[in-house]
Amino acid sequence: MAAFRALPPRPARLVHKARVHKTGAAGPGPDVPVSDAVVDCGVYCDGRRLPGDYSPAAALAKVCEIKDEGRPAFVWIGLHEPDERQMHTVAEVFGLHELAVEDAVHAHQRPKLERYDDMLFLVLKTVVYVEHEAIANAREIVETGEVMIFVGDGFVITVRHGEHSELSGVRKRLEAAPDNLAHGPCAVMHAIADHVVDTYLEVTELIEHDIDAMEEDIFSPGKQTDIGSIYLLKREVVELRRAVGPLTTDLQRIGTEHADLIDLEVRQYMRDVLDHTIKASERIASYDELLSSLVQAAFGKVAMQQNIDMRKISAWVAIAAVPTAMAGIYGMNFANMPELNWTFGYPLVLLIMTSVCVVLYRNFRRNNWL
Repeated sequence: MAAFRALPPRPARLVHKARVHKTGAAGPGPDVPVSDAVVDCGVYCDGRRLPGDYSPAAALAKVCEIKDEGRPAFVWIGLHEPDERQMHTVAEVFGLHELAVEDAVHAHQRPKLERYDDMLFLVLKTVVYVEHEAIANAREIVETGEVMIFVGDGFVITVRHGEHSELSGVRKRLEAAPDNLAHGPCAVMHAIADHVVDTYLEVTELIEHDIDAMEEDIFSPGKQTDIGSIYLLKREVVELRRAVGPLTTDLQRIGTEHADLIDLEVRQYMRDVLDHTIKASERIASYDELLSSLVQAAFGKVAMQQNIDMRKISAWVAIAAVPTAMAGIYGMNFANMPELNWTFGYPLVLLIMTSVCVVLYRNFRRNNWL
């Protein structure tokens, strides 16, 4: 991500009191320390992280102290699968809206961007490609998780669900670029969204290799078609489409409905994220159509193979019918039957049966029935 140009700091509007939204009473369950769910909590001033370890409440107090001095600052808290009580504790400190808090706790949300007064709540689906030797042996190709981002004046809170959705790398890259962090919480939101969307493109490229291999197997003569593998791929593509598709519309709204909360420079970079999202969405749509075509092709190949098998069976039945019929006739044990008393009658019947079977076999072979 290229460095942002310097912009004047936004006026400080952070106050020590929680916002007007109430989160309600903490949920049931034992008292589990919030620190158990906190992956990292850092205070940033002028784009640089301040030394020290902070609790969420202490970090907010430090940010308020710095802002009272007229300097821009914010806190970035990373949470991993917090329970209801832990999330409510953090929500009470920052005044998060109860509906957004509920979504963050229970997860399994569709990708979306919602606004609660001067706070944005962004839900992103994270994806990771599951390595496998062959599609036929795979049970899952794409594993999904979630990242929820609360962005307010002076804070950004990320809530992760899933083991593969780590953001430590994003934090390190941002901390190495203080000019970017100087743009505040919205710059963090952009960096996370950019990271997640880039994984969409990476995963779609890997799935494309699986689809190419599947396409080669289907149209290769002599190879048995596994329709179950095609359905597995199609299921994973549908899961990807659900993770990426809804995000396009919400990202388009950033420049129109939420321009007052996001700096112009950040909005410009969010448009780049939108372009990558659209590209990933178009790829996934093309994969979905291609897999639908492969399903039809696989059914056609199976039907053709069944026709070939039926022709072979019919040909062998026709060949076997000749000796069966003749043996049945001469096995009726009537007294007056042709050639019963002739010395060469039996060899003649065998010769006729063999000759007719050979003629039928050659004709079926000539017509590619055998």
